[in-house]
Amino acid sequence: MQSVEAYRALVERLQRRAVTSPLLYRLQLAGLAGLGFAVLAGSVVGALGVSVGLVVVLAAIKPGLLVYLFKLILIPLIFGYSVLRALWVRIEPPQGYRIASGEAPALEAEVERLRKAAGAPALAGIIVDTDLNAAAASVPRVLGLLGHRHFLVLGLPLMQAMDRAQLSAVIAHEFGHLGGGHGRFGAWIYRVRVSWFRLLHALEAREAWAAGMFRKFFGWYAPYFNAYSFVLARDNELAADRIAASVSGGGQTMADALVRTSVLSGRLHQGFLPAVHETAREMPHPPELLYRDMGVALRRAHPGDAQWLERALAHDAGLDDTHPPLRVRLSALGANEIALDEPAQSAAEALLGDLLPRLEQAFSQRWRADVQRDWMAEYHRRQEEAARVAELAQAQRSPEQEVEYLLLAGHFQPGEQDQLAALQAAVARVPTHLEGQLRLGAVLLDRGDAAGVAHLRQALALDAGYTGAVLQRLHAFYQATGEVAAAQAVEEEFDVWQRRQRALAKRRFTLSDEDRFLPHGLKGEVLAGLRNALAKTNVVRRAWLVRKALAGGDAGEHFLLLVQWRGLVFSRSGALQRVLDAVELPGSVQVFDDADRRRYARRLRKAAGAPVWRRGR
Repeated sequence: MQSVEAYRALVERLQRRAVTSPLLYRLQLAGLAGLGFAVLAGSVVGALGVSVGLVVVLAAIKPGLLVYLFKLILIPLIFGYSVLRALWVRIEPPQGYRIASGEAPALEAEVERLRKAAGAPALAGIIVDTDLNAAAASVPRVLGLLGHRHFLVLGLPLMQAMDRAQLSAVIAHEFGHLGGGHGRFGAWIYRVRVSWFRLLHALEAREAWAAGMFRKFFGWYAPYFNAYSFVLARDNELAADRIAASVSGGGQTMADALVRTSVLSGRLHQGFLPAVHETAREMPHPPELLYRDMGVALRRAHPGDAQWLERALAHDAGLDDTHPPLRVRLSALGANEIALDEPAQSAAEALLGDLLPRLEQAFSQRWRADVQRDWMAEYHRRQEEAARVAELAQAQRSPEQEVEYLLLAGHFQPGEQDQLAALQAAVARVPTHLEGQLRLGAVLLDRGDAAGVAHLRQALALDAGYTGAVLQRLHAFYQATGEVAAAQAVEEEFDVWQRRQRALAKRRFTLSDEDRFLPHGLKGEVLAGLRNALAKTNVVRRAWLVRKALAGGDAGEHFLLLVQWRGLVFSRSGALQRVLDAVELPGSVQVFDDADRRRYARRLRKAAGAPVWRRGR
């Protein structure tokens, strides 16, 4: 797709075709799906066929030619091998806690009952993760040519927030995508649609020339197939809702699950998580049982439920989401009422049993370990902020300090203590205050006031580094207010920005003879941390580090780390990834050795001078 507008025009044209000529639409969609597999299989089979054909022709002409022209025969074989190697990407199963057989018998029995009722294929496993979501994940075998392995992924927060009947409806909906809800053709298209994007994502990380060839093809094909299958994908969602209603308690149960899901995101991201974040003001360590506390909070009614539900009912994601609007799904289910009653017992309590507290503790401990360092830094920052607020409160504040004071201590919720007017006046006096423009714009948009748009635009004029975040916020606002034309204009703007960012990232990570190297400029703890990380990998003998001079418009730093291995390394790619995972630098990092980039490595070593790290020193 060349643009968002071109994508939208294609989808709208296909929507009309699906209604007026449904058979033609399905035949074209099946042909397009087959094209992807034909390219994969044809590339390999064609290369092997050329080799076999050469052998047959040369043997028929003169068998002795086989010896003299052996290298000619190898050329298509090498090409075929390169194609296979480029496409042989390992797509990992979903991450999370994989439930062992017999570990949660109630959940396993309920899942199996729903799977059979929905006509879905057998599962390779049930996985519990920490997302507020549920999904049926299909992992392709040999790029989907030999079928798929299917997993059911259940988010623990979702299980804690719903009752058993509602979660069963959600599970049945996911199984509907795997074959029971919209027929074999729809299920196949659903899996193919997901598989192509996962393959494209995996190929993006490959640097081999053959991978580049397929990146270009799938970079065109995957979005085009996405547009072609969009109409069917939306129909599939409604069909999956129907199958869920038929096997899990009726349309009202599925509707209750949809309504509850629509407010849970608000409860989590605007209620629970901000409250947890605020505790960093007083607590130097994160909460011990985050996921237990999260489950309790998500089950309880929240003052913002009505507002979040109203927004969900008014929301239409347009062509960005294959899920139909909530109001359309509720109408299709024949829902008579909307209820947000607190469940007497959560699905997690009913189905996980003794496993629930173990999962809450394990997930919480992992989260604590991941955030402890940042939490401590945030705690110290909050302490410094409190001291600064006390200082500013007693001072004769300048216009800049007035903005700073309001940002640190202001109250921006409607009511008697609302200080929005004070913030507006302070920012008007200092229009170049970036943080002030960002905060004021966000507060206004949260209240449905379009005046916030100008403030966010002013923030972009001050610092283009906020482009992505600001455009997403503007798009959400225009969608929530039903301003379709404005939302589409922001989509186009965001699409242009994304393409530019991808071009900059490609230039950043592409090694060329035109690259200019600068001293790395690292000192103190950062440099010591790098050396410590390299020592712990136990595979690096010496390492050289430089900064790459970036093109105009590319903000931040990019570091190049050249490593020399200690002894024999059996897997270069694995060792390089090990080093990359170990190092943390204030910018993006690229790690390589001189196995296939000798000239480039010589230039880098010359620019770097002494190694940044040498084993034994």
